[in-house]
Amino acid sequence: MSQSKPSADERLSPSGIPVAPVYRPAEGPVPATLGEPGQFPFTRGVQPTMYRGRLWTMRQYAGFGTAQETNARFKLLLEAGQTGLSTAFDLPTQMGLDSDSPRALGEVGRVGVAIDTVEDLHLLLDGIPLDRVSTSMTINATAAVLLAMYVVVAEERGIPRAKLSGTIQNDILKEYIARGTYVFPPEPSLALIAETFRFCAAEVPSFNPISISGYHIREAGATAVQELAFTFANALAYVQRAVDAGLAVDAFAPRLSFFFACHNDLFEEVAKFRAARRMWATLMRERFGAGDASCKMRFHTQTGGVTLQAQQPLNNVVRVAVQTLAATLGGTQSLHTNGYDEALALPTAEAATLALRTQQVVAYESGVAQTVDPLAGSYYVEALTDEVERRALELLAQVEALGGSSPAIEAGFFQEEIGRSAYEYQLSVESGATVVVGVNKFGDGEAPPIIPAPDFAALEQGQRERLAAVKAARDAAAVAAALDAIRGAAPAYAQPGAARAPLMPLIIDAVKARATVGEIADVLRGVWGEYRPG
Repeated sequence: MSQSKPSADERLSPSGIPVAPVYRPAEGPVPATLGEPGQFPFTRGVQPTMYRGRLWTMRQYAGFGTAQETNARFKLLLEAGQTGLSTAFDLPTQMGLDSDSPRALGEVGRVGVAIDTVEDLHLLLDGIPLDRVSTSMTINATAAVLLAMYVVVAEERGIPRAKLSGTIQNDILKEYIARGTYVFPPEPSLALIAETFRFCAAEVPSFNPISISGYHIREAGATAVQELAFTFANALAYVQRAVDAGLAVDAFAPRLSFFFACHNDLFEEVAKFRAARRMWATLMRERFGAGDASCKMRFHTQTGGVTLQAQQPLNNVVRVAVQTLAATLGGTQSLHTNGYDEALALPTAEAATLALRTQQVVAYESGVAQTVDPLAGSYYVEALTDEVERRALELLAQVEALGGSSPAIEAGFFQEEIGRSAYEYQLSVESGATVVVGVNKFGDGEAPPIIPAPDFAALEQGQRERLAAVKAARDAAAVAAALDAIRGAAPAYAQPGAARAPLMPLIIDAVKARATVGEIADVLRGVWGEYRPG
């Protein structure tokens, strides 16, 4: 697909791609190489009928201090028509710390739900039919422990593993790049991820063992092109690690999932998603000889958190609506829409409900679900799709020239590239070249509204008391024996190429004994050490 000759007033997309004032075909109609929906390389979608067969999963993200509060929000959203759950965990849980740890002081329950033992997860999921509702968990360094807890909650309710569906994020490489909730060094972390792939493929076949996340890379300041290139660099590293561990690619790759951001430039975002499907399908077939099921890139989308503004927060409703339209025009399988007040505080029930209603209006009133890939054949969108793909592959080649994701992380390549993009964007906003409505143009001078915060000190005290009660009631000898078993198996995971006993069954045994997230993480810290960036 070619475009008209650039003119003097040509502009740039947010990724720096030149945008001509008009696009025309160079040679006849749209090429037949676009393919069909549901067929390799899946540019037009991973299912033949897409939303005519089934709408995307409306999966709102929630996590509020205690398990009980979050459970109430889950039920509110389900009653409002949400079709899947998504869980935010507090920083101590993400970092492998219990709520009674001195290092957790002041952080318990602040940015998500505090989970110390499987009893907390029982409370979080109380009344939720786990054999009918899928659950996504945004957890990385301690993902294996939360997966074990989810399995134990289900089994203690009489629900077999095979009936569970959901996703653990489990994407540790992007934590080293952009987000920072890492605990262990890369080698054992990657080995543990491969072990979760093995476990899910064998015992929880409807569970996605990873959600390879470009979202947090984008939130750190990456462009759409960088988001794709860096996400796929990480994804290729995970696939290679699993193959090296002896797993057949088609045994686990169909359950790989991805997680992308969606920002305000509607056409670039649609092009990004279309390019991403084609890139991933081609990479998997060419690199690993994967079958069609492994080449389908299934992804969850979240509207862009960094695009939300504290000034004139109701403007965020419009931003989220545009991003919702872009994500669905781009063919997402699952979507979270942000609350308009999230730049100010945890979203209120009103904002969370309106965010869900935004998805429902787009789904049922906009016509977006009527036909597959409705922007296909647009000269502009096809040109953008080709150019996003070309630039992302070029950047991916730079990562691979450094030896892949892990060496590129150690060299600081990702971090420097993202930092440069973030800096350039901020300069553009400050100069007025990039307009942010209500911030650097059309402002009203009014201070952002204040949303009352919970009493986090009382919340933390209550969580510590619940943890103390579980510790007092459990069989201490059984906990110690289960932790010793993990300690005995863990060293092999830090040794490349070593024979390894399955670790997930041992973590499940520890969870059943009511070992805590922090206790299990501390055992692994004692064997593997902690990651310290250079």
